[in-house]
Amino acid sequence: MKKIETVAAYIATFPKDAQVILKKMRATIKKAAPKAKEKIAYGIPTYAMNGNLVHFGGFKKHVGFYPAPSGAIAFQKELSEYKGGKGSIQFPYDEPLPVALIQKIVRFRIKEDMK
Repeated sequence: MKKIETVAAYIATFPKDAQVILKKMRATIKKAAPKAKEKIAYGIPTYAMNGNLVHFGGFKKHVGFYPAPSGAIAFQKELSEYKGGKGSIQFPYDEPLPVALIQKIVRFRIKEDMK
């Protein structure tokens, strides 16, 4: 299998319905972090400035969002309705993407990254 080198190529590997959500996730992160560098790291889309800010990845029934443990802990109450683990959150494809919350988390991570 050929190594995926761009976020667009990564998203293109998913079914059309998942691509819609993944593109929305990408746009949401880019809007909150316009100066972040977009890359593929750990095999998934990653956004970085001084260090990695956030990652996301597509799965069969959800998009995984990885704002580092600090990002998940800081917004634990707002994220309580979603499945997740240490530093990870699952947003089901069949539910609206919480755009405003994702942007708040990304901005939080930018502030952490600037310290």
